[in-house]
Amino acid sequence: MKKSYFLVVLAHPVFGRISRLKVPTFTLHIGAALLALAGIAGVGFFSSYTRMLTKVSEFNQMRAEKEALEASYDDLRQQVQEREIQLASLGSLASEVSIAFGIKRDERADPSALLGASSIEANFDASRNQFDFLQSVRLPSTGNTAMLSMLSNTTPSIWPVRGRLSSSFGTRRDPFHGRGAFHGGVDIDANSGTPIVATADGIVLEAGWSGGGHGNRVVLMHGANGIKTLYGHMTEVLATAGQVVRRGEVIGRTGSTGRSTGSHLHYEVRYRGTLVNPYKFMQKERRQQIATLIAD
Repeated sequence: MKKSYFLVVLAHPVFGRISRLKVPTFTLHIGAALLALAGIAGVGFFSSYTRMLTKVSEFNQMRAEKEALEASYDDLRQQVQEREIQLASLGSLASEVSIAFGIKRDERADPSALLGASSIEANFDASRNQFDFLQSVRLPSTGNTAMLSMLSNTTPSIWPVRGRLSSSFGTRRDPFHGRGAFHGGVDIDANSGTPIVATADGIVLEAGWSGGGHGNRVVLMHGANGIKTLYGHMTEVLATAGQVVRRGEVIGRTGSTGRSTGSHLHYEVRYRGTLVNPYKFMQKERRQQIATLIAD
């Protein structure tokens, strides 16, 4: 059987010699098949690579959406916790003020109404009414003189440090992550090392490193009236646990320990475990100073 082949003629460009090259037909068929297989493999590889890039892009997008949802969830959970703290603070303070001084409370601001509300708007309106009611309360200047004399030295009534009020009580923008957060006290800017004094007579419950955002802090309990005060971010603690301190006595020095952006004092007041606005107590010193100036 005669084999088929292709004849390739090659001529030398100078000497004119001619060479003949026989290429079998099956060799060309094998070469064409290999080229076809290489093309198919290349197309498959390119298609797989394209699909992989698409899946990676979709995965990155889904991961970004997941992280955004987690951040939103954390923000919402923090806001709910802050609202619960505020509602509890308002309800507790209103109840204690009513019991202690016989104030007739506004029925619209009753805590049971807050607990039974079915919407966020109703909770907000009720708590705002209660807050407005508390702001309008003026404690009587006469009444149980024995109780007032007993509390005369154990109720905070002076500024804990000389400085500038830089952050107030309530919701504010957190200086670290920039989102809204509840601030449970007031911040007073002062140079590092400025003396910090007890705002009322009391017993030192804690003195030293807190292991948290307050850094070095001192916590005082002021008698049986249920009031506690906290002094945070100290650079130096000058009180010891169990020590009895008097109003105006130095208990430490300002600094920037713990979660802080600069030298200042973080000052909190708790009434029977509930955070209250310290500025209401700090205002007493201002009123006393004004009364003294008027008397002079």
